[in-house]
Amino acid sequence: MQTNAGQIKVRKSIAKSMLEASEGTFVGLTFRKKDGSMRELNGRLGVRKGTKGGKSNLDKRNYITVWDAKKRDFRAVNLATLTGVRMRGFSYDLEEVV
Repeated sequence: MQTNAGQIKVRKSIAKSMLEASEGTFVGLTFRKKDGSMRELNGRLGVRKGTKGGKSNLDKRNYITVWDAKKRDFRAVNLATLTGVRMRGFSYDLEEVV
């Protein structure tokens, strides 16, 4: 369903599936940081260059690892705090499941 602001509302579980299937394309994420402030991040998923071969201890059900194009480093985003996704020319507003 599309909203008046031109954004498409989707559930977080669907957004996670879309991000996992993004195949390395650039995505924009809007999320709430640990300190409560909002942050927008532009980056890519699936980047392996620059990793030291270590294993991530993050729970893949709750976090997604993104290569931040501006900071030029990896960032872990908590999926519970994700509020918006931009990819392939579309903006998605994430809604909570009640």
